[in-house]
Amino acid sequence: MELFENKDSIFPTSYAEILQRVRNIDPVKYGSSRNYINGAVSYLSPYISRGLISTKFVFSQIQNSGYQTGRVQKFIQELAWRDYWQQVWIAKGDAINSDLKHPQAPVSNTSISKAIVDAATGIAAIDTAIADFYKTGYLHNHVRMYIAAIACNMGQSHWKVPAQWMYFHLLDADWASNALSWQWVAGANANKKYVANQENINNYCFTEQKGSFLDVPYEAFSTLPIPEILKDTPTLELKTPLPKQESIAINEKLPTCIYNFYNLDPLWKKNDVVNRVLLLEPSHFESYPVSQKTIDFMLKLSKENIENIKVYVGEFKDFITAYKCGTIYYKEHPLNNQYQGIEVPRDWMFDVQGYYPSFFAFWKKCKKQLVY
Repeated sequence: MELFENKDSIFPTSYAEILQRVRNIDPVKYGSSRNYINGAVSYLSPYISRGLISTKFVFSQIQNSGYQTGRVQKFIQELAWRDYWQQVWIAKGDAINSDLKHPQAPVSNTSISKAIVDAATGIAAIDTAIADFYKTGYLHNHVRMYIAAIACNMGQSHWKVPAQWMYFHLLDADWASNALSWQWVAGANANKKYVANQENINNYCFTEQKGSFLDVPYEAFSTLPIPEILKDTPTLELKTPLPKQESIAINEKLPTCIYNFYNLDPLWKKNDVVNRVLLLEPSHFESYPVSQKTIDFMLKLSKENIENIKVYVGEFKDFITAYKCGTIYYKEHPLNNQYQGIEVPRDWMFDVQGYYPSFFAFWKKCKKQLVY
């Protein structure tokens, strides 16, 4: 089933077009159709992940549109999931890179099935989605769960490398949301694993496939061996193609705003006269590699929407050694601990901070701030 007629243009990069996409959200229809691959999803995740817009901004637009809260609660809840994953990352730090609650089991390899990478699992809906994924940088959330279940719970791959593979290609690459969701599917961040059989996939992906390794009743999953097609798990190499490092012009008399992979906010100190620097640290991208498509998308977003932004490829410590640039400002994020200067708080949907062991414990607190 073709979801996009033009796979190269489903994510515009101009701020005006992005704002129009926010205005076009149908949060009521989203609630009833979001699990289907042609559902009324917002396609805002790349802009939220890159910090161009915030969950709070989208939430406020929904509130201002006059919808009754009860009718759009599912959409609000899905936005809150993104903030929840970020709060877990803030609280747990690098611990989210390992099994957070329970050891994943069984695990037979620490790579990813070649059949998944090659879009050749034999599950028609999944293979089509992965092939489209390489073209668009986008995967429907339900399909992400299907792929994770196949990789971890059928192929017995530890979640980390498959999660890195998916993150690498996602335009909405958000390590907290991605890694912790993979752990949730694999049972490392949940009390049970997530599995889906062929009937489920057929239903939500509009296929009629029979006879696949997933064409079994749910009670059979606990005893199924690894399908032959998933057993080949070669080493996966992921490397970020960063731009060449070049000198940039900095006005030493002005303050400097540091932007990065997670902060491309075009409204941040917009009326202030400052240096604006997009900092691309090689060490960051060695730990969290992303694809050429993702890098190009990030650069295009920054250049189109942030006036006079300069791109510096190098470490923060090298930047402040090479350039004297007054007071440095940067936005709050778990990966910005090495920055020096004034940290600017992020926009959160709700005044709920700290670690909660489950989303619904977090959501229970958030709901108290909703107006019905």
